[in-house]
Amino acid sequence: MWSDIIHEFSDSPSQARVVRFLLDNGFGVNESGKICCNGIDIPATAVAKAIGSDRRVVDSTARRILERPALRDLFLNMRATPDLSQVAESLGMAVITVMPKDANEKGIVGAAVRVLSNHSLSIRQIFVTDPQFSEDPKLVIIVEDPLPAGVVSEIRALPQVRQVII
Repeated sequence: MWSDIIHEFSDSPSQARVVRFLLDNGFGVNESGKICCNGIDIPATAVAKAIGSDRRVVDSTARRILERPALRDLFLNMRATPDLSQVAESLGMAVITVMPKDANEKGIVGAAVRVLSNHSLSIRQIFVTDPQFSEDPKLVIIVEDPLPAGVVSEIRALPQVRQVII
């Protein structure tokens, strides 16, 4: 799906940058063609500044999104969720970042969750960056702290795992 979206904007690198930024941040487009996040309008100038572009490129990208039914539906319903990884320590939680050998391989999330479940750890948040959209896909799991002995080494030993960062 992501590759289809990026392909849709392959004729305009500047608009493709806008779309990638919107997807990276969970931003949508509202019925009036404004960039928004969970119903709150985000000024086109702010988006343009963040990506080193022009407000008019942002506005034209939003209009183009609304003109295409599949993209319209996607971006009208896009929602952002909080990423607790930056505040996990303050909340008494640990962050386990798993870098896969091949992010397109199935079963990575399930294998890591099994290890945590075997140690009776409660998962507070989990998210995965899409391998078709991210240059460095990863699995991020936020759990209660402290981590029991052996958890990290068991995750690291999974055949799908290239690296584990705590």
